Amino acid sequence: MSDPYAILGVTRSASAADIKKAYRKLAKENHPDKNADNPKALEKFKAASSAYALLSDDKTRGQYDRGEIDGDGQPKAPAGFGGGNPFGGGGGFQGGGRPGAGPQGFDFGGDAGDIFSELFGGRGRGGGNPFGGGFETRQRAPQKGADVAYRLMVPFEDAATLKPQRITLRNGKTLDLKLPAGFTAEKPLRMTGQGDEGPGGPGAALITLEVAKHRFFVRDGDDVLLDLPVRLNEAVLGAKLKVPTVDGAVMLGIPAGSTTGKILRLRGKGFSRADGTRGDQLVTLQVDLPADDAALKAFAETWRDDRRNPRAALGVD
Repeated sequence: MSDPYAILGVTRSASAADIKKAYRKLAKENHPDKNADNPKALEKFKAASSAYALLSDDKTRGQYDRGEIDGDGQPKAPAGFGGGNPFGGGGGFQGGGRPGAGPQGFDFGGDAGDIFSELFGGRGRGGGNPFGGGFETRQRAPQKGADVAYRLMVPFEDAATLKPQRITLRNGKTLDLKLPAGFTAEKPLRMTGQGDEGPGGPGAALITLEVAKHRFFVRDGDDVLLDLPVRLNEAVLGAKLKVPTVDGAVMLGIPAGSTTGKILRLRGKGFSRADGTRGDQLVTLQVDLPADDAALKAFAETWRDDRRNPRAALGVD
């Protein structure tokens, strides 16, 4: 057998983790289940498995590094002795192995078996070692019950402020659900152990959170938008007005001379973000003109502002 380090493509100073990673890569690429008509892949698979069996064991790796055994696990004859195993028998690792030993008697149970369970979901095709002997793998754990999907509509203000929500599961349990900052409908919450029962225990509850529409708030990313009607005198003269937010009403100063479309910002009154900060509330002023106000009509008929053209930017008078 060739140098096991060379077979796995690692250096002699490679860590156990590096050796395992290299073996996983080669085993996955050359596994017979994926290369049924490729005998070369099978040979590479065998060689990689035998190399990993030797190098994954600290004792046999040390013996190989000290020159006491060769790449097949065979003891090397001391100087002056004939070839072969001085202790009798063939290969130094042959015989006496537990069922499931691979080529040269290397034991493929334990770690190597675990790797194959991870890569190929158990014993693979035919239930055994594809080159004879069978990898000894862990028994699969009993299957858990099915996951159960739920959809929860969260009130707008509660979603913005992360107010806990009560939900009743189909198993009859009632839970107070803590809303995570920055949650989205695209990423359901997973509650382990709250699904259907199974031999291996219950599955999970997968809860999709949706934000309900509001009658005057609108969400824009992490910000909250609000159109605020203001009286003509409040816009002209300025005012302090009570404004609704997701946290409750606050006072907002309206600058004198405000016009429809002017946007005022209330910082930190938006939706909670994953980093712990919050978006803002953007308040757009809407000047409300009374439809039938005789005094206002009389004033407008006599008032003129010839100093500026509000439509000049549009290129018209």
